[in-house]
Amino acid sequence: MKSVILLALFFVVLSSGAKSQASKLSGAEIPGFSLIERKLQVKFVELPNGITLEYAEQGDASGVPVIFLHGYSDSWRSFELNLPLLPSSIHAFAISQRGHGNSDKPQVQYRPKDFADDVAAFMDKMNLKKAIIVGHSMGSTNARQFVVSYPERTIGLVLMASFASFKDNPIITEFEAVVSQLEDPVDANFITEFQKSTIKRPVPDTYMETIISESRKLPVHVWKGVAAGWKDADYNESLKKFMAPTLIIWGDLDAYCPENDQYALKNAIKNSKIEIYNGTGHALHWEEPQRFADDLVEFVNGIKK
Repeated sequence: MKSVILLALFFVVLSSGAKSQASKLSGAEIPGFSLIERKLQVKFVELPNGITLEYAEQGDASGVPVIFLHGYSDSWRSFELNLPLLPSSIHAFAISQRGHGNSDKPQVQYRPKDFADDVAAFMDKMNLKKAIIVGHSMGSTNARQFVVSYPERTIGLVLMASFASFKDNPIITEFEAVVSQLEDPVDANFITEFQKSTIKRPVPDTYMETIISESRKLPVHVWKGVAAGWKDADYNESLKKFMAPTLIIWGDLDAYCPENDQYALKNAIKNSKIEIYNGTGHALHWEEPQRFADDLVEFVNGIKK
């Protein structure tokens, strides 16, 4: 009963600002959505640490390698609206990170460092010396850990809906309190309301159903392990040494990540710029898939020149 009350209170508070819209779009109304029916190459790879990761791959092998890291409880399918909109000159790898999607779900080791080390091991398996790292939300934290740990392997960095720190964010504090009360099986209403709270513009019903279905694959130890692992994730001092081009993207109706965090990140990363998506929430790449794809292509092409 306590967890149900906490859940209800949290989402009431979260929705008290800009109200999320119901997902009433059809796939035909989203640019490139019909292309999702084109089957991507979805594969599995076992890393030297014994973890098997699910990933989707597309693009020319000679193209610029870009690795996509999804947010909390998502999977590679978080980028399913975006991948069809990218040119073949981008060699895209969208990973379901440990604990997520159909990847392995060990009982422990869900710190950003664990995720970042998985990315480095994945790159070794794919014979990639360097890559552009794209991270959304949790994935952006893991991406920052990656560039701190492996700066020599980073061509560029894209941070979407990022937290500069988790310590001073009251929404995250409340969210962690809710997560701490979860039990297996994780409450379906919690998962649905959580995912809906990340958007402010409608996305296709079928896509939201997919996202919710992916989140339901996480056992409770993953939900709790990730939340426990990010508490001390603050890389602003370390990032002052990072010199690769960086794009920071933020939706101005994001219910989780404050605007101040975006400028804290920009101030920490010398070679960075911010793009603000007006009228979008935390999952900005679902709400504006074409704009995000265009911005990413422009960023990649700018690095190539």
